[in-house]
Amino acid sequence: MKSDSIVIIPTYNEKENIEKIIRAVSGLEKTFDILVIDDGSPDGTADIVKRLMDGEFKNRLYIIERSGKLGLGTAYITGFKWALDKDYEYIFEMDADFSHDPNDLPRLYSACADEGYDVAIGSRYVSGVNVVNWPIGRVLMSYFASKYVKAVTGFQIHDTTAGFKCYKRRVLKTIELDKIKFKGYAFQIEMKFTAYKIGFKIKEVPVIFVNRREGTSKMSGGIFGEAFFGVMRLRLDGWFRKYPAIKE
Repeated sequence: MKSDSIVIIPTYNEKENIEKIIRAVSGLEKTFDILVIDDGSPDGTADIVKRLMDGEFKNRLYIIERSGKLGLGTAYITGFKWALDKDYEYIFEMDADFSHDPNDLPRLYSACADEGYDVAIGSRYVSGVNVVNWPIGRVLMSYFASKYVKAVTGFQIHDTTAGFKCYKRRVLKTIELDKIKFKGYAFQIEMKFTAYKIGFKIKEVPVIFVNRREGTSKMSGGIFGEAFFGVMRLRLDGWFRKYPAIKE
């Protein structure tokens, strides 16, 4: 029997982590299916996933392979459309590198499935600064990025750049996914802000973010630059754009 939940994990060169994260998610008491979006990893990440798909994780693990590094935002949009087509009710975003703890997935699920929220955000900053092993410069940049978003847009979320989330199906059905503009850090802000402007109920669930132990970070200065200027564009959209009505 198919799960009502799918965890979307974008990958690029995650051979050190991908099997471990798949086993960790699959080992939870609550059943979560997994969709990996691999952007042409030359290190064989996709081959590891396909081996697991053909074995013990058959009908629980899926992969979409893309031809190259096309951006985090487009990876998630691809995954969202796939998940909607397969009729999943709860659709998650999650990193492959264990910076997001798989044990927090049921808490995000419960916020939407049991408490009635439309979006649950695994928040690093809703109860202080819950970040482990990040360089202080990264912590400050991420923390003040969320402060900047709040100041410019008036959007009252503590962790606007968080990438650990659960969406109810109706959120992704309502958001006009092809109109989402940004690909990097700003994608995470734009999705939350759009859900907020449409009128969906959002909850921040406190989590502890742990910096990756294996593999290489994919962050870059250009991603932060996109976010900085993208927030101004979102504010203008908030004034002038007509947002869609909620679809059930």
